[in-house]
Amino acid sequence: MRRTMGMAMAAAVVSAAAYAAQDNDPYLWLAEIHGEKAQAWVKTQDAKSDAVLKSDPTYAADRAAILASLDTKDRIPAGELDRGKLYNFWQDAAHVRGLWRRAALAEYRKHVPTWEVLLDVDKLDAEQHKDWVFQGAQCTPSGKRCLARLSPGGGDASEVREFDPRTHKLLDTGFALPAAKSSASYVDDNTIVFATDFGPGTMTRSSYPRIMKLWHRGQPLTAARTVFEVGPDDIAVRAEVLRGPDGLTNRGATVLIERGVSFFSNEYSVMAGNGATTKLPLPLGTDLKGMTRGNLIFTLRDDWQVGATTYMQGSLLAFGLRDFLAHKGTKIALLAAPDAHGTIDSVQPGRDAVYAALYHDVTGSVHVFRPAAKGWSDTALDLPKGGSTGVVSADDWGPAALFTYESFLVPPTLYEFDGRGRARAIKSQPPLFDASDMTSDQFWVTSSDGVKVPYFLIHKKDLTRDVPTILYSYGGFELSLTPWYWNDGHRPLDAGQVWLSKGGALAVANIRGGGEFGPAWHQAALKANRQKAFDDFAAVAKDLETRGFTTSAHLGIVGASNGGVLTTVTMTQHPELLNAVVVQRPLVDMLRYTRYGAGASWVEEYGDPDKPEERAFIEKYSAYQNVRPEMKTPAVLFITETSDDRVTPIWARMMAAKMEDQGHDVLFNEAAEGGHGPGSTNAAQADMWALSYTFFKQKLGLH
Repeated sequence: MRRTMGMAMAAAVVSAAAYAAQDNDPYLWLAEIHGEKAQAWVKTQDAKSDAVLKSDPTYAADRAAILASLDTKDRIPAGELDRGKLYNFWQDAAHVRGLWRRAALAEYRKHVPTWEVLLDVDKLDAEQHKDWVFQGAQCTPSGKRCLARLSPGGGDASEVREFDPRTHKLLDTGFALPAAKSSASYVDDNTIVFATDFGPGTMTRSSYPRIMKLWHRGQPLTAARTVFEVGPDDIAVRAEVLRGPDGLTNRGATVLIERGVSFFSNEYSVMAGNGATTKLPLPLGTDLKGMTRGNLIFTLRDDWQVGATTYMQGSLLAFGLRDFLAHKGTKIALLAAPDAHGTIDSVQPGRDAVYAALYHDVTGSVHVFRPAAKGWSDTALDLPKGGSTGVVSADDWGPAALFTYESFLVPPTLYEFDGRGRARAIKSQPPLFDASDMTSDQFWVTSSDGVKVPYFLIHKKDLTRDVPTILYSYGGFELSLTPWYWNDGHRPLDAGQVWLSKGGALAVANIRGGGEFGPAWHQAALKANRQKAFDDFAAVAKDLETRGFTTSAHLGIVGASNGGVLTTVTMTQHPELLNAVVVQRPLVDMLRYTRYGAGASWVEEYGDPDKPEERAFIEKYSAYQNVRPEMKTPAVLFITETSDDRVTPIWARMMAAKMEDQGHDVLFNEAAEGGHGPGSTNAAQADMWALSYTFFKQKLGLH
């Protein structure tokens, strides 16, 4: 069996055995992720679900359609701008594991660019037999070396290897780190700052590194010097190396050390060349975006009082870092402050300006903010209205920036802005399906406490009643669900070919817990208020039926990760509203979630079940504890991955086994690799979504 397990997964198995000894839950043996008994159970369950779903006449056709859309060469090859070049990672039918490649911006603008392939992951995998999943790379200021992150099996744990972009080779010497939840960045060509698993006591309770070191080329790893350390109850220590001509070093680098106090609060320090650090006077709710012209750019998760001035949560600010370090005082500029119906989504500082996607009522625009002698200017770019705008990348060393526009029924268009005049379209993806007879509507519904919640409904124009409908949401971690074309593996995918065109509908709910209306929308559903997210979701489900669009017999829900909490709670609290549930890579058992994977890092979101006062509100909704044999739950399909070392496959396994023993209608499917994602390859993503859509077709009556 090829290796798919990182160091963190081994730790999870140890935790499973330790907790099983003190907890007499009859399903905890499934937490032995690679245990022989647990793997035999997984194999049996996979065979059962395959027999039901893969034998369905629609499965093969749906999988082929989804895979074709993922493999199409007409997709826009998005990526990162750096010194006038675009770096892109690409997967298709001929490159299953993918190509890391680059092209000069002038070449990239062409309809069919000629790419320089830097790393062929398929070729590397064939040579080394490790199921490599490419997780990104970062290069030195000179571009002579790069640090590539490669995960065996797709988990968060990855190896760090140095790479020569001129010879296109991984180096046998130089900087290298074994598989772990590491971070590493170049300070200059011959120095990196990094954090990794250094052995017992060096990882936080959340399973992330707590020690940051400085490592010079030619030194053994053991000689690397500690420059920063956080506590075991912090989330992690990380380095943010910001680049550009205004960087603090002669190579244009500004090194910030981030102490993750909690999931949404951080302290920042700036590191000098000798490793000394200076703490910055930024609030804990700082969400750092980057640096422009000597200014740190960030948004606020909470109000910030500075002297007589209060900067409101959700605002976009600039902090004069160079002025602060030169003892010229604390200089802060307000760039944007959205109202209660708005939010600031993607932000990319470039060499000359800050580019930000600003949203109002879940549709976007792009603004350009430029530093000037008397404050910052604000210019809105002339992009299409009524959909999603995103800032793809901005060059730290030049004037170029890239943006996208898309909607549920309009495929993405890529725009380039060179700092002058208008943004111009340089690439457009051809439609994957005919949307001429489809429509996307936005509705608002009143939740249980009187708050208005928006949702989108995408369907054929002539369908109005008893429509098989899939309702999707996330409702957590400040993640916004803005309109997207059906090409995102983490969300309902390519529905135009396999669902919408067949007469089905999709609804997307912008419930509390997300970031659609700024940090306040997210914070409204934290901890003891988590029930509000579930109530919002149920309100949308009821509204679909109240409007007469669908019925409970034709309504299904889908969610992944935190969406696993949402879907399983909805299934147990409101089984009367639904007929089918698909739960992907889920978090489920909220009384044990802190014990495995990265669970301890999420207590700011859900609360700590080890604290009696917080356990009291968690156990009221946790689906694993609240499912009962006498409940008439809707049919449910659990989908997960063995190599997921973030949420882990434990929760899907235990919930599926418990529900099956209680007599509920349950299917379970676990893929070997993919990590906490929809699959390491396009084929794996197509497998997952074809299983999901086939299940919904069977249960909701779409033919």
